[in-house]
Amino acid sequence: MNLATVLRPSPRTRQTFDRLVVESFATRAEMGIAAAADIAAALTERLARQSGVRMVFAAAPSQADMLEALCAKPGIDWSRVTAFHMDEYIGLSPSSPARFANWLDAHVFGKLPFAAVHRITPEPDAATEVRRYADLLNEAPIDFVCLGIGVNGHIAFNDPPVADFADPLDVKIVELDDVCRQQQVDDECFPDLASVPHEAITLTVPRLLRADRLFCVVPGAVKRDAVSKTLYGPLTTECPASVLRYHAACTLYVDKDSDPDA
Repeated sequence: MNLATVLRPSPRTRQTFDRLVVESFATRAEMGIAAAADIAAALTERLARQSGVRMVFAAAPSQADMLEALCAKPGIDWSRVTAFHMDEYIGLSPSSPARFANWLDAHVFGKLPFAAVHRITPEPDAATEVRRYADLLNEAPIDFVCLGIGVNGHIAFNDPPVADFADPLDVKIVELDDVCRQQQVDDECFPDLASVPHEAITLTVPRLLRADRLFCVVPGAVKRDAVSKTLYGPLTTECPASVLRYHAACTLYVDKDSDPDA
């Protein structure tokens, strides 16, 4: 399939929950192509009226279809786009393929000629890196965030025990809960639970929500419950993604498997 020439698929359904627009697609591939088309259109429009764009990427298998389609999109001046990512493990070897910066290098950072790519590097001191990365993020507004939702409802590594909708920090060190760590095993990023780090650096919920526009891509049956709680549950850090319903410009892309109404 030539992803550069595929037309944007039409969603099966399009609904709005508070402010959150939710588009549901018949397949995971169609979901990824549609999300990539919207991100490409937003990039093109933004680059037509300002000198550069700053955007944050999530690293997860759930994002792979969208990223493949986005990398194939023609006509985007990536040399005017600065890239960040939203979280990183503490304690992994810099060469580990499970490290998020390395995953993103393979799927997007290494495929496109970005103006700059700012990777989270916990070594040698994670606390120092938290401050450095927050300063980089705050040099100018963040235009776009491409994110997902975890099986426990997390956004970035803001798991329910540590998520804070009024977090005073932009970047912080967090303890990962066991549901989140098991997801990494189920996603085949680690061989077993013991191999998954216990700590990570993450952008906080308020830092993510300060971006102008959010594109949230969430495929797969294992995410159906989290999507249901995001859309139909209360606004609560028990499902951190529930806060997405109140962002001024967020679109949630789901496939038939992750759609609780399918």
